[in-house]
Amino acid sequence: MRIAVLDDYQEVARDYADWDSLPAQVEFFHDTPADRAELVRRLAPFDVIAAMRERTPFPREVLAALPQLKLLVTTGMRNASIDLDAAAELGITVCGTGSGAAPDRAWGPTAELTWGLIIAVTRQIPEQDRAIRDGGWQRGVGFELAGRTLGVLGLGRLGSQVAKVGAAFGMDVIAWSRNLTAEAAAEAGARRVEKEELFRGSDVLTVHTVLSERTRGLVGAAELALMRPTAYLVNTSRGPIVDEAALREALHAGRLAGAGLDVYGTEPLPAGDPWRTTPRTVLTPHVGYVTEGTYRTFYAETVADVRAFLDGAPVRVLNG
Repeated sequence: MRIAVLDDYQEVARDYADWDSLPAQVEFFHDTPADRAELVRRLAPFDVIAAMRERTPFPREVLAALPQLKLLVTTGMRNASIDLDAAAELGITVCGTGSGAAPDRAWGPTAELTWGLIIAVTRQIPEQDRAIRDGGWQRGVGFELAGRTLGVLGLGRLGSQVAKVGAAFGMDVIAWSRNLTAEAAAEAGARRVEKEELFRGSDVLTVHTVLSERTRGLVGAAELALMRPTAYLVNTSRGPIVDEAALREALHAGRLAGAGLDVYGTEPLPAGDPWRTTPRTVLTPHVGYVTEGTYRTFYAETVADVRAFLDGAPVRVLNG
């Protein structure tokens, strides 16, 4: 039995679970092949694959090219990059894991990072840090949050967490999504507004809707044009929800004050990706969920999934 643990970018997966308890040879990979043929060659000998979130896609074409594969474990209980129907047809069991956030826990790590990005971009923390390290002192003038308007695009679990912090900062919190009701918004301490008002009225707009065909490109050039030139956009959800080219254009032209981004259309960012040189930005490499608590849950439950599968009683099955 051979197990491939994928996309261990920080080279820490071995430390967060008892892999030696499995009667198998476990190999850890620290990069994501961009070439599909190379990916298939790498994974062809493995019986089990442990995937980290959506870092490596598994469409039908890839799954069909891996006849040795019997079990695919994804961290989390939802992974849009895995073709679950194809896996079922090919006899591949797909299992998930918990996320590390207990149901009664008030805040999640992605909500925490969202506020880190909001404060970093509005108070220009990277620039101030750089000024000191370059031998200088104060640069620019920060943007206070109290009394401003926080716009939340998608007021689900994460959006509601972010909204509550905004209220604690003394912000007026507004929200919109297609199915959001005024009552649900009020429960999170927000006011439901129409979509155009969300973009027109937000001093800080934060994105928390799920990526789907309906939300892909939801924040496009027309929506960005509604925003004030003093406004900021933060995205810790999924890159393709925002039209990245339109956002870069707005930032270069000064039509937005700044953006804090943790997610991108292509991940990891290629060496020459234009985001690396886009001004008015604070960028993090999709680390909203990358915390010790989350990794402990992800990897420990991955090992438990493999053990249960080998015992003939798979758990947390996503395609069966």
